[in-house]
Amino acid sequence: MEQQRPSVMSFAGLDPSGGAGLLADIKTFEQHRVYGLGVCTALTVQTASDFISVEWLSLPCILAQANPLLTTNSIHYCKIGIMADVHGMLELVRTVKHLSPGIRIILDPVLKASAGHTFHGSIQHQAWQELLSELYLLTPNYHEAGLLAGMTDGEEAAQQLAGQCAVLLKGGHHEGKPGTDTLYSGNDVYTFPAGHGPVYPKHGSGCVLSAAITACLAQGQSLPDACANGKVYTEKLLASHVSLTGYHHI
Repeated sequence: MEQQRPSVMSFAGLDPSGGAGLLADIKTFEQHRVYGLGVCTALTVQTASDFISVEWLSLPCILAQANPLLTTNSIHYCKIGIMADVHGMLELVRTVKHLSPGIRIILDPVLKASAGHTFHGSIQHQAWQELLSELYLLTPNYHEAGLLAGMTDGEEAAQQLAGQCAVLLKGGHHEGKPGTDTLYSGNDVYTFPAGHGPVYPKHGSGCVLSAAITACLAQGQSLPDACANGKVYTEKLLASHVSLTGYHHI
């Protein structure tokens, strides 16, 4: 009989195309042999190429979904994707940590959908600073890091943000180092170069990466190893098909 799998949780939006958000997270968790618990934060209308609309769920509705899961399951790692605003996200994180002491939060700061929709019109830096101090890992791309830190250079921004929590700077939007990810953790810096072979743009690849890292951490991997293996998994997804949606497989 298989040993019981660790449980992880995702707070994310429902993407009907299945390429991003909650559905993509659960697919990723399953492939990594962890049990995925999912809480919906938004109902979106979108395809892999077009974002049409979003209906945000209220914080009480989100917490109503999460509370019974957090109180009846042993969850050590949790991933958060899109939410309506940073203040609600901060309250959510603090509530989750209260209900599950010791839980580690991985945040994928989705500021703009790959299909083009911008989720946060203005960056409220003070609220983000408070939120970052509650996190275990932040996974911004080059532009997101700059916006969150109020800087133009994404690498300098990531280093500044890393004073609050570990930061994995994704390289998919870095013109100078395309495909190279960099982890800033305390005083340590780890570089993960792009793999070999062709890859294709994918709707939701950032969701998959952060979910894969969350799953690897739940399996007992160190943070650098989880980031490295999460990247390998995501590159397999990127290479799996030429369309904007890919196939999940280990």
